[in-house]
Amino acid sequence: MNKMSKTVKFIMLLTLLNYANNIYAETTPWQESYRLETLYQYDAALSSLKSVTSNNELVLLRRGWLNYLKGSHNKSIDNYKKALSKNGKSLDARLGIILPLLAQQRWREASLNANKALKIAPWNYYAHIRLMATEQALKQWEQLQKHAESAHQHFPSDSTFIVYLARANRKLGNTTIARKWYKKLLEIVPENIEAKIFLN
Repeated sequence: MNKMSKTVKFIMLLTLLNYANNIYAETTPWQESYRLETLYQYDAALSSLKSVTSNNELVLLRRGWLNYLKGSHNKSIDNYKKALSKNGKSLDARLGIILPLLAQQRWREASLNANKALKIAPWNYYAHIRLMATEQALKQWEQLQKHAESAHQHFPSDSTFIVYLARANRKLGNTTIARKWYKKLLEIVPENIEAKIFLN
């Protein structure tokens, strides 16, 4: 009886393991899309979402991101615009659209969207970083200096704002102040090449 009981238990265990394997083997289109993204297979990651409603806001955001990653910047912008038409308050879409605009060097449009994002969330980190990228590209050094200084007060340990502070002051001819910020940068990122070159 004991031997029979062990056999039955073994068969039941195998059945349960097989059932569990079948559950985990069935991946959703979303899971497959994320898996393919980690393999840099962006076209396949996009294709895996074909069965999902195409006009869904989340799908539009996902497509915007994947198209940006694969370098299809116009498609990415279009996806994010469609997402914004569905939800004008979407910070995800507003921040997302800035990336392909920056990639295309459409600085003023990127700046406009970054400022709109900051109206929704005044101290959003990514909106500030992306806006500063446009200020640097447009050579708005005084504006960048003030912006980076203000942002640095909110994110004092972040090296990116310090980089922008140092660059803006350097471009404005404030060498002593630029040196101060590059020294500060080396405290946070000891191997920063830009700071080392300037200070040497």
